[in-house]
Amino acid sequence: MGTRNWTIVALASGLIVVAGACKKTEAPPPQPTVPPTAPQVKVAPTVPVPFKVVAVDLGKQIGADKKVVEPVTAFSPTDTFYASVASAGVAPKVDLKARWTFEDGQLVDESSQTIAPTGPTVTEFHIAKPSGWPTGKYKVEISADGTVVATKEFAVN
Repeated sequence: MGTRNWTIVALASGLIVVAGACKKTEAPPPQPTVPPTAPQVKVAPTVPVPFKVVAVDLGKQIGADKKVVEPVTAFSPTDTFYASVASAGVAPKVDLKARWTFEDGQLVDESSQTIAPTGPTVTEFHIAKPSGWPTGKYKVEISADGTVVATKEFAVN
């Protein structure tokens, strides 16, 4: 092959390389800029649970949380009687009352507290008699807004 042919082959090869370098490459598909959102779950609005008394415990001592330290149903004549009233639910106003009676219904004491619970609540009632309680059977009735919701019987020995 002559010099001229080599020149043509060299030029042709160069053009092929240049043409390949200028060839446009395909761009990758566009990536989403916003991540896909999770399906929306509809949450039902929370409905406040109505107020209710869930437990009443009697004891000789009350803790800082207003709960009876150790529930009992028998007391000594010189003991203070504590009633711990646990409630749940929500109410703008509830009148709680403790009515303490002896034997055949003789009223010993009655007291009330107005609360505005926004969830679990503990309310404490107590009575004491420094001269001592007569032995016998006693009862405490807890009412909420005038309706008796719990009754506990106990004794003084």
